[in-house]
Amino acid sequence: MASPRSATADRRARIEEMRRAEQARERRNRFLTIGISTVVVLGLVGFGTFVLLKQSADQDKKDAAAKAPIAAEKDWDPKKLGRNHVQTAVKYDMKPPVGGDHNPVWMNCDGVVYDKKIPDVNAVHSLEHGAVWVTYNKQAAQADVKKLADKVGKTKYSLMSPMDDQAGAIMLSAWGKQVTVDNADDPRVDAFFTKYVNGPQTPEPGAACTGGLDASGQGGAGMGQ
Repeated sequence: MASPRSATADRRARIEEMRRAEQARERRNRFLTIGISTVVVLGLVGFGTFVLLKQSADQDKKDAAAKAPIAAEKDWDPKKLGRNHVQTAVKYDMKPPVGGDHNPVWMNCDGVVYDKKIPDVNAVHSLEHGAVWVTYNKQAAQADVKKLADKVGKTKYSLMSPMDDQAGAIMLSAWGKQVTVDNADDPRVDAFFTKYVNGPQTPEPGAACTGGLDASGQGGAGMGQ
């Protein structure tokens, strides 16, 4: 039979052993928590870095596209394009027109797709405000028309409408700028949008693209900006 002193020593030894085991468990848990936290933080930092690098790369691509020349693009001297507001018909030197005297009211151009021909004199006012105008004739494939309509519908400062008597199947116009393409997948489409949607050619950057004339020919009463 163990003596009382021996039994007490054994209890103390067991308690000490349990304490050491608990401390070791706490250390393991602490190290595990620190390790997991470190992995999470590193993962977040890595993901954030990836996102920032991707955004920077995307912006670099846009900047490069905005500076690069567009093949077969036509341009007109903006100083020779009239900007008077007139209530009468205007005869333009190009079709679709890319500038010149125009109606005091613009066509709504906040990503608007028109399914019928729109007045040139109102559309030109939209170009003055920085819009890109996409036009197409019956030579354009319906799949291309739909793809372009989807793009315009997602892009502020753009509008689209049919123009049966234009020379090219698909034409993109901005103030003083124009390019003709055969299909919606032509890389010049994205380049033109990147470069000219409210771009440096705009006589009145930031001017309204809403509150003007709509598809029914209504709106814009009293405006002349």
